[in-house]
Parts: sequence; structure tokens; C-alpha cells
Amino acid sequence: MTTHSEHLTPTVSWTVTPEPFTTRDATALRRAYYAELAGRYWKRQVTETEIDQGLLDFPDDGLVPPTGQFVVGRLDGEPLACGGIRLLDPLTAELTRVYVDRRARGTGGGAALLQVLEAEARALGADRVRLDTRSDLVEARALYARHGYAEIPAYNSDPYAEHWFEKNLP
Repeated sequence: MTTHSEHLTPTVSWTVTPEPFTTRDATALRRAYYAELAGRYWKRQVTETEIDQGLLDFPDDGLVPPTGQFVVGRLDGEPLACGGIRLLDPLTAELTRVYVDRRARGTGGGAALLQVLEAEARALGADRVRLDTRSDLVEARALYARHGYAEIPAYNSDPYAEHWFEKNLP
């Protein structure tokens, strides 16, 4: 699926497609995602060893069919975004690992990811999507609110979660 950015010239476009989370591009994006999240939480640069450990502590093994899917977003061919969807139960999917590289923020990448991930959730049989996030991830919270996600009470006990969202899928 290709989405044309509203903020840039029409020659710039996002392509978001399913991709195993183990590919070189997907792995680099997952590492960048973890480095940013951990770095913002710890308020310092994260080491490669810490990233390695974080990926072991929070595996992505549920992001494969038939229980989930991982996607990579490319801006004019360059891998700059990723995200995952996994089933929590037969009707509820959860967004996770949603990340857009800082260099590409504001170009429509988050919207393109959500559009494809929501379609993947429907394909898995879900009729709603949930997610959790932290207070310091203001860009993420704004993205979800802009795309119809409403705050709900906590649905999990993730020690890092401070906000929970849900959206019913059409």
C-alpha cells in the first residue's frame, strides 16, 4: 500500500509492506525503535549491548502469521518505519513496535503504518485494536488520537505503560 504524504511534494511516498522482523532492514528498525524508547526512558544514550538485551527481553515472536504481522515502511525506498500487530484474543489485536525514524517524522509515515497495520488486524479477524504507550512518547499519543484511538482503562500490567488506547475497526 502506498500513501502520498500531505506535507511533502507528491514525488515522496510511503510504501508499507509485511516483512519478517528478522530481515536486515526490519532488524535495524527494531534496534532503532528500542534505542529511542530506552534512551528516552533512561535519559541517555543506549549501548549496543543494552539494545541486544532489550530485544531478548521483549521478543517479537508473536508478530508472525497466524497470530500477528510485522511491517516495514519505506519512504521513497528507504526503510524508515516499522510496526507490528498481534492478536491478544480472537477479536482484539494489539499495536506494538510502531516507529518512524526522526528524519521522516511529519511525512505521513505513522499514518501509513496505522492504515496497513489496521488492515492486517482485520485480516487476522480482529474488530478492535489496542495499544499501550508512555507519557513521554507525546508524538505517538498524538498520532493515535488523530487516527481515532481513544484512551481506555489499563488492559495490561506492563510496568512501562502509562496510557492505553483502543479503536474499533470498521
